[in-house]
Amino acid sequence: MNVDSQPVSPAEEKPTVGAEFYAELTTRNTGVVAAADQRALRTATVLVAGCGSIGGAAVEPLTRLGVQSFVLADPGTYELNNLNRQSAMAADIERNKASVAASRVRAINPYASVEVFTEGVTRQTVPKLTGSCQVIIDGVDVTTPEGWKAKHLLHRHAIRRRLPLITGWDMAGTQYVRCYDYRHLREPFDGTISTEDLSRLDTWELLRRAVPLRYVPTDMLAEIRANHARTDYAFPQVSYTATAFGVISSHMVVRLLAGQRVRHHIRLDVHQKTRPRAEQWRTWARWPVELGGLLPELLRMLRTPGARQTQPPTQDRPTQP
Repeated sequence: MNVDSQPVSPAEEKPTVGAEFYAELTTRNTGVVAAADQRALRTATVLVAGCGSIGGAAVEPLTRLGVQSFVLADPGTYELNNLNRQSAMAADIERNKASVAASRVRAINPYASVEVFTEGVTRQTVPKLTGSCQVIIDGVDVTTPEGWKAKHLLHRHAIRRRLPLITGWDMAGTQYVRCYDYRHLREPFDGTISTEDLSRLDTWELLRRAVPLRYVPTDMLAEIRANHARTDYAFPQVSYTATAFGVISSHMVVRLLAGQRVRHHIRLDVHQKTRPRAEQWRTWARWPVELGGLLPELLRMLRTPGARQTQPPTQDRPTQP
């Protein structure tokens, strides 16, 4: 564990310090973020587990909104192909993702408290990860069985601590955000994925259970249909879809910390939002056609647990269970 929870001393030329710095940093939130909500952001601790395309997208907007205390966890390092969508620069390649995210937080707010776990989510770290936070951003990887076990472990501890958890799935131009409010839910993934499922189902089937088909966009169904048989295929992921998670989840955090309710399912299809109306209708009409074409493959996977030809979309590097 790499821990850096002490405020960083600001440069002498900075005109404000401490509370004055925070007040000036967040002054333009006034009128959108209520004073009580701003106090909740200032005193809360947010856990971001997995700091790649999903978790990493939430860190900066949360910092700018006024979260001052973070717990960041990720065992992975940046690769060149991450730079098309993740909050990193070329100089960050081969650096740990949680450590880079911590640097981003401190660069915005040098008074922020940041605790970094470069081991990711493990049985040893998860009690510490969840022990002091009030809300969880789950960006843990879903491409491997180990990643799923770590993700499930995180959700089980969220239940024990009765914490709300927000996770997301970027699919072509669509961001699907799911809030599991474990202050009220008593089963991981609201009962759709059990501990036993982790050992008997492949990653494709786990993904299908986590993301209802009605939220998968037409263009992603078409992409899967055209490429599912390729062993070298990697799912496309783009910057604006990942960024959409940061936009949506950061506002959800504000509401949850303020004691307000949020929708459990949010789907933002950027492609559909920008298409002309006629093209939107044609895309909607293609959805059942693309699903029908993919149905034989889905049935094959259901009949043959463990069969997998391609990897599902990544969120960030695997964690260890």
